[in-house]
Amino acid sequence: MSRKLKWGILGCASIAKRSVIPGIQLSEMNEVAAIASRNKENAQQTADQLGIPQAYGSYEELLEDPSIDVVYIPLPNHLHKEWTIRAAEAGKHILCEKPLALNAAEAEDMAAAAEAAGVHLLEAFMYRYHPRYDAIKDLMESGAIGDIRGLRGVFTFNNAGDTANVRYRKDWGGGSIYDVGCYPIHAARLLLGKEPNAVTVNAFFSPEHDDVDMMAAGLIEFGDVSLSFDCGMWAASRNPLEILGTDGIIEIPSAFVTPTEGSGNFFITAHGEKKEIYVQHVNAYTEQADHLARAIRNEAPLRFDVQDAVRNMKVIDACLLSAREHTRVVL
Repeated sequence: MSRKLKWGILGCASIAKRSVIPGIQLSEMNEVAAIASRNKENAQQTADQLGIPQAYGSYEELLEDPSIDVVYIPLPNHLHKEWTIRAAEAGKHILCEKPLALNAAEAEDMAAAAEAAGVHLLEAFMYRYHPRYDAIKDLMESGAIGDIRGLRGVFTFNNAGDTANVRYRKDWGGGSIYDVGCYPIHAARLLLGKEPNAVTVNAFFSPEHDDVDMMAAGLIEFGDVSLSFDCGMWAASRNPLEILGTDGIIEIPSAFVTPTEGSGNFFITAHGEKKEIYVQHVNAYTEQADHLARAIRNEAPLRFDVQDAVRNMKVIDACLLSAREHTRVVL
């Protein structure tokens, strides 16, 4: 398959309009061919704004379009399972926003549907396609900062005034652990190359926001190494990640978003000397789309299969249980 893959977008979510669609449009392997909304006017308006050829007034219409190869799903979390399974049954490959599902059981069902249909299903953690993460993992494994003793990651922002936001609907999968806490959790699993054995999380559940976790802090145990993290939707914006070794530290000031030239750079301090590591600026959303395209074209396997998403959901499940029941949860 040498032609560009045609993508269809299910919904007009802000992340799709602001980041994912423009990223796909920068790709030489992909193009955005259609967008759907339950309101045809919204779909058409977004299509006009972003130069998308086709607008549909229902998700079903888009899935029935035989020209669409790949579907991107940025819908609220509680709709991920339904529309992923329906897309798979329609023979479409799928990029689904994180978190993949509301829980690991849903994620397993989605994985099974994709496997049965013979399509790829990828969770949209775009940050991991930025080339700095390979460089950081190489540094860790080379012993550049000695033995790894721990990780500290945070991701917070303040959107609490928008009380109608889908992030503040408990039954829709709202809350800071689902929305941003999933990033440091996922990054620790990625960089350490193993799964945690226990979690302990404390959270602030806000009655003003349908009792979702507006702030959470936790400890994710990976045997002798742990990730300490916090996440929130009612706090000042920040998203650094720090990796502590016996002989040094790797610091990533903007660990999960890289919008501008230089925002992907990181620092390493080893044996008392600190230096900045410069990384070529890339669009992580484009890299993500191209990675999926290469797998669809059978040019390269997916580096992160859907079972990675299932395993991440198991950790998120444990974090939410720990926060609700005020207990350490063993995985």
